[in-house]
Amino acid sequence: MEKDYKVKLEVFEGPLDLLLYLIKKDEIEIYDIPIESITNQYLEYLHVFKILDVDIAGEFVVMAANLIYIKSRSLLPVNQQPPEEAAEEEDPRWELVRQLIEYKKFKDAASQLQIREANQESLFGRLPEKPDFEGERPLGEVSVFDLINAFQGIIKRVTKDEDLREIFEENFTVSDKIDLIIKMTGSGTPIRFTELFANAASRPEVVVTFLALLELIRLKQLRVLQPEPFAEIEIQRIAA
Repeated sequence: MEKDYKVKLEVFEGPLDLLLYLIKKDEIEIYDIPIESITNQYLEYLHVFKILDVDIAGEFVVMAANLIYIKSRSLLPVNQQPPEEAAEEEDPRWELVRQLIEYKKFKDAASQLQIREANQESLFGRLPEKPDFEGERPLGEVSVFDLINAFQGIIKRVTKDEDLREIFEENFTVSDKIDLIIKMTGSGTPIRFTELFANAASRPEVVVTFLALLELIRLKQLRVLQPEPFAEIEIQRIAA
């Protein structure tokens, strides 16, 4: 595995985006966040970022500390809450809920403005019509959190299977896996995300394969498809 390879993604999602993603994925009511479950899932994502050696903003760590603090407070009986803070509000989650609701308002408004801008541009016939891929979400709309979520499932499977077989010394490189993915997607037909890891027998091989996938996406060599939110991700080569 290439130790000096570091993931650099043009990702603008932040900790509030990750929390909203987890809330939507688990179909949770935003006003009644199960803080223990959300905190555990959030920390799992940070662990995956660490495995991948992803550069993340300090805000992610600050939010992790805040979640742990809220979780610890929620476990305390009311008569043991810090006096000055207990007087402010009974439920320590409310400040987080307010942040999420306010952020979601701005995020939804920005999304609506983007849609209006796209509709306005479509009124002018200056650009050729884009090909219509049935069931496709455009490149970039499958968020990095969707990819990490799928990656987590692969890591858990391989980690479980590793205990059942003897692991020999392995030497995988991102470059080799890039070549393999290019061959696998060469026909132009979409392949399932899980197919990329069908023959992976260890965590190092899974990690390097995922790094290669991220690099090809960054280089706009691959298109990421998802028929509907949280459905299985598909990968397709972008024609030159």
